[in-house]
Amino acid sequence: MGVVRARSFLQVLAGVLLLAGCSAGHYRRSADKETYGIIQAYEGKIFGHTNAFTINTPYSARKPEAIPPSELIEDRLQTGWRALTIAGALDLAVSRSRLYQSAKETLYLTALSLTGLRYAFSPQFFANSAATFTRDTDRDQSSSVNSQVGVSQLMKSGGQLSASLANDILRYYTGDPRRSLVSLLTVNLSQPLLRGFGRNNPAVEALTQAQRNVVYAVRNYSFFQDQFALGVVNDYFGLLAQKDTTRNRYTNYLGRVQSTQRLEARAVDRERLADVDQARQAELTAKNNYVNAAAAYRNSLDQFKIKLGLPLGEKLALDDQALDEIEQNGLVPAPLNAQAAYRVATAKQLEILNAIDKFEDTKRKVRVAANQLQADLKIVADANLASDAPTDYARFDPDKVRANVGLALNLPIDRLPERNSYRAALVTFEAELRNFTLTLDTLKESID
Repeated sequence: MGVVRARSFLQVLAGVLLLAGCSAGHYRRSADKETYGIIQAYEGKIFGHTNAFTINTPYSARKPEAIPPSELIEDRLQTGWRALTIAGALDLAVSRSRLYQSAKETLYLTALSLTGLRYAFSPQFFANSAATFTRDTDRDQSSSVNSQVGVSQLMKSGGQLSASLANDILRYYTGDPRRSLVSLLTVNLSQPLLRGFGRNNPAVEALTQAQRNVVYAVRNYSFFQDQFALGVVNDYFGLLAQKDTTRNRYTNYLGRVQSTQRLEARAVDRERLADVDQARQAELTAKNNYVNAAAAYRNSLDQFKIKLGLPLGEKLALDDQALDEIEQNGLVPAPLNAQAAYRVATAKQLEILNAIDKFEDTKRKVRVAANQLQADLKIVADANLASDAPTDYARFDPDKVRANVGLALNLPIDRLPERNSYRAALVTFEAELRNFTLTLDTLKESID
């Protein structure tokens, strides 16, 4: 009966192992679901709201090997015509800009890193099995199957808890045809009391830093969105201004051509040849200014297409009315003096908030490094229970539990690596202090 149950146990275990091999697509969807959830949760905490976020592109649904270089080469040769307003330019930038996509991916990868560190503090299940066949010098043959299932978890207190069920089956086919099946249920606990306790544990600190990094990444991404949108709008109006300058220089060139023609017609008897030569020189200068303005405009337009992620062969028609509207509306006054603006910026500007928090991070690193100089004092405990005879992996007698508990002490006799890490943390703190004051000075200077 025990062997039958053992076989059933192994069959179930084999089924679990087969089902555990999920597809790559499943893991991708799982990573996206958890990572997007983290981003939305942090956006909600920081800003009080969240927006739809995805890093998917038109190529994301395709396998990498199905995207040949020739396709991309031909794609950049596309031509077309597009009427582009400011709103349309912003929409294109969000959906097609390479720089914008990179900013989204930076935020995604930061949140993805957090999932790995959070994983260490969640229950981690494992299952493994190994089968062997043995033949010794006496020609005795035997087979064995060693299987183990269990779970382990790091705790925020710095300790580690694990539990496992091991199942060993041994069968001899020659000599004494014995069968044996032994199962062992084991629980282990390790909890530091001094060095590495709680928030001073390096693994806990790594998790804390990963959480802070997501906060910084969310702020940086939001700040980037504002700056990027402002850059697109500025570029759009800059193009309109260049376009207007080009038209004016073309009009000036045409005027110079007409002036030269009039002087040439009158040069027979009423105008000096020197005046005609000066008019021709002014015409050439006007033509040169127009050509240079047209070339600069075309170059700026191509750079704008690259910023939006458009093929260079696509023609754009910009909305000239946008420049007229901003000229009519004028600038909006900001009723702030320099000192008030500085205080508002230090309380609201996302980059400054990140600088403040990163300064606080270095303080925390000093505390953790100092804790590593202490002695190691841990509570260690374990308990195990073996199955009873006859061989049956499910037959346990709770009264036969073997348990151990004790203290493990490691005196801080040699802490040179930890000493160096602590001193380096102090140096890093002062370096970050200087960087922080430089950031504040730069902010104040820009406001002034």
